[in-house]
Amino acid sequence: MTIVKIEGVSKSFGKAEALKAVTFKMEKGEVLGFIGPNGAGKSTTIRILLGMIKADSGSVSIFGKDVWSDAVEIHKQVAYVPGDVSLWPNLTGGEVIDLFLSLRDQAVDHEKKATLIEAFDFDPTKKCRSYSKGNRQKVALIAAFAAEADLYIFDEPTSGLDPLQEKVFQKQVERVKKEGASVLLSSHILSEVEKLCDTIAIIRNGEIVEAGQLHQLRYLKRSEISIESTDHLAFLEKNDWIHGFIHMSGSNQYKFQISSNKMTTLIATLQGLNIQSLDSQPQKLEDLFMRHYEKGVGES
Repeated sequence: MTIVKIEGVSKSFGKAEALKAVTFKMEKGEVLGFIGPNGAGKSTTIRILLGMIKADSGSVSIFGKDVWSDAVEIHKQVAYVPGDVSLWPNLTGGEVIDLFLSLRDQAVDHEKKATLIEAFDFDPTKKCRSYSKGNRQKVALIAAFAAEADLYIFDEPTSGLDPLQEKVFQKQVERVKKEGASVLLSSHILSEVEKLCDTIAIIRNGEIVEAGQLHQLRYLKRSEISIESTDHLAFLEKNDWIHGFIHMSGSNQYKFQISSNKMTTLIATLQGLNIQSLDSQPQKLEDLFMRHYEKGVGES
């Protein structure tokens, strides 16, 4: 079942084109990582999804409903956490959490709320004016995870959290996924995206430049190869499927990258040579991301 569907969405602010025919979708129970640097169009896309601004063209639906005309109905089933939470300074954190939950018109699971407050190591008795950025994030995260939602939208949700609290966040994402909810996670922490997400959509200058399931995208990524050999391997650099070839100065070590589907070719090329060691490591999501932002799209 498709939960989120964005087709050909464009948005401009004056002469600045923020989004250019953005297209991707999310299925039920899926965690999608929406990644890109500041200014790439992530927050604009999320604001359109939430019905806060209207797209210039294209269509956007959540639960099969139009995000602009049916925003009120959609929001009853959505929990949203922005990257910088603003709170009422004279209310306590606990009062704000209760206020957020009361707006959802559903019974509050007080046991779940208490468990989340403890897990996030949060003091709900202090006034919001005294909270750090991380504690303001905790208020929104606790309110979101304490609610019953079919779709969670997180825009840089762990900004300001320490590594231990990031792990609590990750555990809660895994929990709601198991319960059948979908999660759209916009994050600059690529290791977090790689750990949590089933699919990714990379946005660059307002355009989706890579999208799909992570296990499928891994085929498109390169492997980091390290070889130690008493034979001279400089000839490898002449092959167009070898990338970033480096001969470590004063050593018998060589490093380069190859596309994952070229491993058999590499082994065949090394036949008969004195190879002392060969190490292959798959590249991480960060490497795929940086390829798009440092060298452009379409490189193999």
